[in-house]
Amino acid sequence: MTYLPDDELKSDDGGRKPPSMNRIAIWVIVGGVGVYFLGTGIIGLLSK
Repeated sequence: MTYLPDDELKSDDGGRKPPSMNRIAIWVIVGGVGVYFLGTGIIGLLSK
C-alpha cells in the first residue's frame, strides 16, 4: 500500500527511486528517540 502515485515512485530508468534525504533524516530521528526510550526503560527496570 502506497500513498504516492506510481509516477512519483518510479525513476526515469524504470527502477524505484531511492528514499529522499528528508525521509532518511526522519527515520534516523525517530529511530534515535525509540532507542532512547528503550534504553531508559531497560535501565529503569534494572535499577529498581
